[in-house]
Amino acid sequence: MLLSEQDQFLSYNGEVLVFQLSKPKHAGEADDKTMNLCVRRMAFNRDTKLFVQKSSGVFSMHASDSKIEMICCSCTTDSRTGIILPCVLMKTKKRNNVKYFVLLLHSSNQFEQSFYFKLDYELKEDIRLFTGPSVLWRQANKLFYISSNTCVVQSAPVQLSSVVWTGEIVDEGTAVLGIRTACLPETEDADGFSVSDSAIWGSEFFGYAIETQKMLAGTCFMPHAYSRVVSSVYICRSERWKKQLRISLVATTHKNQLIWFQNGVPKGVCELPYAKPCSVKPAVTSSNDLLFVVYFASGNSCVVQRRDSLQVASKWPKVKCILVDDFIGSGSEQLLLLFKDDSNTDVLSTFKITDLGEVNYASSINYKHDVPAAEGLQENGLLTVRALETRLQAGWTSVRELQQHLGLQKRVILESCRALIDLVEERTHVLPNAKQEGLVSLWDDVENPPHSLSKETALVSEVPEHFTEELWQRVVGDSLVVGVKLTESFYLSLSEVSLSLVMDQDFSSISPIIKCQSKIIKLNKAFSALAISSSQIEPPPKKMKLDLHSKNYLRKEFPKRSSSIHLDGARTLTAVTSLSPLLAFHRVCCVVLLHARKQNHQNDSLQQSKKIAVVCGKILLSLEDISNGRYSVKMLRDNSYCTGSVEDILAVLAVSVRFSFQIVSSDFTLTPVSSWLLGEMECTPFKECQGNIFCHKAGNVHGTIFNWTLKNPFEGVLTIFCRNLTILFQCLHSLTRVLPPSCCVKLLRSGSKAVLTEQLALALEKEMLTLKNSLFLKETKAENSLTWGNESGKKINNSPLASLLDTEEGVQQFRKKFQNEQEENVQSMNQTMNGALYQKMALNIAEAQLSSDMIVWRLSKS
Repeated sequence: MLLSEQDQFLSYNGEVLVFQLSKPKHAGEADDKTMNLCVRRMAFNRDTKLFVQKSSGVFSMHASDSKIEMICCSCTTDSRTGIILPCVLMKTKKRNNVKYFVLLLHSSNQFEQSFYFKLDYELKEDIRLFTGPSVLWRQANKLFYISSNTCVVQSAPVQLSSVVWTGEIVDEGTAVLGIRTACLPETEDADGFSVSDSAIWGSEFFGYAIETQKMLAGTCFMPHAYSRVVSSVYICRSERWKKQLRISLVATTHKNQLIWFQNGVPKGVCELPYAKPCSVKPAVTSSNDLLFVVYFASGNSCVVQRRDSLQVASKWPKVKCILVDDFIGSGSEQLLLLFKDDSNTDVLSTFKITDLGEVNYASSINYKHDVPAAEGLQENGLLTVRALETRLQAGWTSVRELQQHLGLQKRVILESCRALIDLVEERTHVLPNAKQEGLVSLWDDVENPPHSLSKETALVSEVPEHFTEELWQRVVGDSLVVGVKLTESFYLSLSEVSLSLVMDQDFSSISPIIKCQSKIIKLNKAFSALAISSSQIEPPPKKMKLDLHSKNYLRKEFPKRSSSIHLDGARTLTAVTSLSPLLAFHRVCCVVLLHARKQNHQNDSLQQSKKIAVVCGKILLSLEDISNGRYSVKMLRDNSYCTGSVEDILAVLAVSVRFSFQIVSSDFTLTPVSSWLLGEMECTPFKECQGNIFCHKAGNVHGTIFNWTLKNPFEGVLTIFCRNLTILFQCLHSLTRVLPPSCCVKLLRSGSKAVLTEQLALALEKEMLTLKNSLFLKETKAENSLTWGNESGKKINNSPLASLLDTEEGVQQFRKKFQNEQEENVQSMNQTMNGALYQKMALNIAEAQLSSDMIVWRLSKS
């Protein structure tokens, strides 16, 4: 299809939308007054390396004597549903009457007229589309806007000479940044200003929030001295900190510069290769590089890369349009450059897709125009950086291998010292197990059965001297929470972990053991919380092949193991007990005991383990300390954050009951949930884990913790940590009032299906290894029996049969040999086993099968 000068291009969800105005084909006399707005959805085909048309749509308009034009297009949010849709602003002019109307394009390629308005003049300056959809423009140094909610043209009480940016700012809503004539200080005499002062204060930068009709100070964006030269702005980040607005932005100037501002202070500047920059927008590539795409009035374009400093990475002349989106479906953004080509007017015939790295697709481009601008960022330079990264990774691998080799040398030296001491003291030196040392025997040694009861204690390594990092206690309501943070190496070798509290004083009338409930609270990198009972710990993985030094260290691993490398809370055990019985003693000292199974990995088979109980430390509790609030949980609101420590968060989660709800909306996005949490419930995120938010609302719900995770704009999981069911019902009652009527709320009774499925796979693996180990034990028993028979047979003289039968002694020897062979045959047919060993083996099999059955039941209930 041929292109015209009025055609508009827009990127949307990785596709390119081409909007064109045309008359109907085979138009008759009646159709001469009809004009069609056509849209074509073009997607990039990685096989053919060309754009192909996926679908199209048409919107017919009655032209009559009117002239129809397409003003601009953009992607805006539909305030009715919260969905981002393509939006087109159209104009019809008949004599002196000018009519504008806004069209929304849906996924079915159907156009919807959102609203229209009439003016007695034409829009020419600073026309912008934003959320609503809404239209904003500047006329005679005044700011006007209209939205689909009001359909009435409104005027802002500001005078401005230009609009440089329109978008969303945190806590302010839609805002407009512009430049206006400076208001001189009242204390100064305008006639007394010097030439330099007049040049600086001649104009100023300012912001205006449309929804709140509030003026924003320009100094939080940039100094006033830059307002005279700024041509366009893009705000990269906005946040509130200590009630102050913090802004990070880039701006292009009439001096052909790109400047980076942070909190109103210039942080970097870059000279641009062309004159008259008119727009700037960001792009984040696959290598996590932040690029700024600058478009110039001459039709040229360039890309500025921000690493240690701002540098021009590449530039292109004669660019018709430049778009930013994920056009190849790689999960990161690329640049799409559409070049001016008079010889070919087909749709998207001359283009280039690049991220200045590995992605580089082109069609009908003369590559001599693609000129790298900075020597350090040329293509050869990028290849050199990748080669250096590969060498660095290889070097780091070599360092780890050397560390392992040094560790092995140290163990050999220590074992040699022990052997020398035993030799001097005339003791028998016992060599360590080859498997324990990671060695392979060169001989066909016969090992003892792995479940030998006589040497069971040798399979358990000693508990390290320092296995705890921290011991803490908190008072939450009428509960005492005791937490123990273990070292990572010790934690990974444990299973079936729990805590118990024992009073240190000698009370003859009562039991010293305190009734408590143990929990493991997991806070992972994604900042979602899981409270798992100690009886529900998943089976240990078969192998742990995890490279913590690689870049992709956030890969999904087993839930129990991966959480231990994300936050310190993953290695923290908690014990919760009632506080009031302990206060009867006024002052009490308790010993904290750790109960667990210590495991040893042995050649991918079932891990050998033994129950251990070790002392973690002592806690002292007195009525005076509790009255003074020494162990109280401190959850204070500091601007937009909650200042609770990790220990405070773990304590609150330990005494709370966890409920997870799946919320699904088929017609509307779930933005009301976030508004409800931050607004009505007065929640603020924790500084230590920002995915969990703390409720500061007065009343019973105060202290409730929420976790809101969106799977997509229409589905999410809301996790509530509350003290009792009454608080839960209050929260749900408040939530249902803000959710759309079509929303479906479902209680997740047994946790996430993905986590349960992974736990089931691990449990089945443990069950299989248990059965395999039992068969191995049986075979080992038979081999030992045959070995014993052969050893006893070695004592018999293997002389010829005739010579044995000649004498009475020979007959006795033959009879003994025959009896030994009969016993060997019987033992090979009827293998026996020690009763205690068989009982332990049956118990292990039953426990493994019970664990698998429990997870299957939980999975069926989820």
